[in-house]
Formats: sequence, C-alpha cells, structure tokens
Amino acid sequence: MAEKARECRARVTALRELTPDVLEADLALLDPATLAFDAGQWISVPFGPKSVRAYSIASSPRAPATLTLCADVAPAGPGSRWFRGLAPGTEVGFKGPLGGFVLEPGDTRRVLLIAEEIGIVPLRAIAHELTAAGFARPAALVYWARDPGWLVYDDELRALARRHAGFAYHPITPADGEFVTIAQARAGDAADLVVYVAGGEKTIKEVRAAMVARGMERKAVKWEKFW
Repeated sequence: MAEKARECRARVTALRELTPDVLEADLALLDPATLAFDAGQWISVPFGPKSVRAYSIASSPRAPATLTLCADVAPAGPGSRWFRGLAPGTEVGFKGPLGGFVLEPGDTRRVLLIAEEIGIVPLRAIAHELTAAGFARPAALVYWARDPGWLVYDDELRALARRHAGFAYHPITPADGEFVTIAQARAGDAADLVVYVAGGEKTIKEVRAAMVARGMERKAVKWEKFW
C-alpha cells in the first residue's frame, strides 16, 4: 500500500548505462529509511521554484529501501543533464510516491501492458508485481522500440516469460509491423481485460481508440504519458 506523498532524501548508490541514451540509477533512502509505494508510481524531483521532473520507479515496491529510476537522457534538457550528472554518493531530494497508474486491489481481469520505448519503466515494475503474485492474473506485455537496441529490459523480460506460463512477452520494432495493430491483436477478448499503456500521447490516444472500438470501456484503458 502506497504512502501519502512526502518530501524524501536519498543517496545514489549505483549508476548504469543501459544504452548510450538510457541511464539507470539506484537511490538508497535516507529519510524516510523506506518508502511504501505501488508499482507504476513515480517521484518528482525539483529543479527550481516552478520546475520539476517526474521519474517513474522501475524497481519493485517489495524492496522499499532502494528506488531504481530509469530515464531517456537523449532530449538533453534540464532533467537529462541532471540525470547524467548523478554519481554514487550524490544526495537527491524528491517528493513521492505519486501517481495512480497502478494495479487496482481486487481486480482479477487479464492484464495487457503496452510500452513505447522509455514507457517500459513503470510497466517493468508492474510486471514484477504480477510475478510476485505468481501471475494469478494472466498478463501480456507488448513493448515497442525504434530498434532492438532501445528494448532496454529485453533480456530480463524474455527470461520472465520463459519462467512463467502466465506471462507473454512481445517485443516489436518497426520491422515487425504497425505498433497499435500488433498490440490490438494481442488483446484477445476485450470483455475481461484491463490495459495499461505508457509512452507518447499519440500512441496512447491510438491505443485507447482501438481498444474502445473493440468494446472496452475507456476507463479500462489506463495510461501514463511520457511525452
């Protein structure tokens, strides 16, 4: 169960380059010592009185003493420069946890996760939460990237699918066909389905329209916009 959002402090303990433009950082909590959050939530990092950046939590809420963040730093804006400047020992202030892009307690519907590039971050956390529950709810993940090198958690997700019959993983690139068409084909029967889509606004709108056209209610398509 997530806590109410609060001011927090943490220290960077590790920084990893997943690709030249995607970085991952581990933050060990200082105050509080642990943070209860739900898979899919994010934190807000201040860059001035009226400037903040949001970073989805990539790690599992079952390890509440450390948060893993993952970011696309290619845009080279203030948030990208801040993330590139992190190093072990750096102290970080932030507010969290925030956001409602989470699994609903008591929901038993099948789960379709749809990620566009860096939108994989909250969906990775959600996939691991479903893993912890033994995939009592069957789930599938459709993960699109411009090329295979941008499928940043590909090996991990393939291994997850091999270990769990209740989880299907579908990595795709433009060579495989049109993203939304493939995602729609993986949906199956819309009557017992909830969709979580994270990525760009255009993709979110197209996915939602496609799923509603299949008979889903709009509120059954949950989304998190990254750009």
